[in-house]
Amino acid sequence: MSLVLVASRTVALLLVGLYAGGVLFVVIAPSVARMPGPAYVRYWQALNVDYGRAMPPLLLAGIVAMVLIAVLSWHHGWLVFGVSSAALILVILTVVLTLTALEPLNRIADAWNPDQLPADWQESRRRWFNLHLIRTVLALAAFACLITAQTLDLGPDPAARVDQAVSPGVGS
Repeated sequence: MSLVLVASRTVALLLVGLYAGGVLFVVIAPSVARMPGPAYVRYWQALNVDYGRAMPPLLLAGIVAMVLIAVLSWHHGWLVFGVSSAALILVILTVVLTLTALEPLNRIADAWNPDQLPADWQESRRRWFNLHLIRTVLALAAFACLITAQTLDLGPDPAARVDQAVSPGVGS
């Protein structure tokens, strides 16, 4: 296995794992859903600022790493290539879902005055959460695909394969 493939997988695993964990936290934090309207909207607006700054470069770097993984996995068999490509497609789907469905809801919520919420604010929160749940499943599936590709590619003796990738020609 090439050093570029090892490095790309490491970067992708870290970035997609961070992303999947970040989106999962919103799902497993039931206290957030129980917050009163004004507090929840302030929280939502603050998260939109932070996620809006952090997620685009994180996801772009992850996608670049996964494109490299898919290209370099081509010679490692159809299964490794397929699982690596599936991870890439799943992350791209999370981006598409975010841009087409979640971001419009975020922009609406960003315009709200937390102390004078519109009558349908809870409906917007429910729609956003349901879409976010889909995004979370896609992100976790992408992370699982990356782990699976890594496991499949390493085979029965991962230590020897990693050593060969890091020091080609040693022991040959």
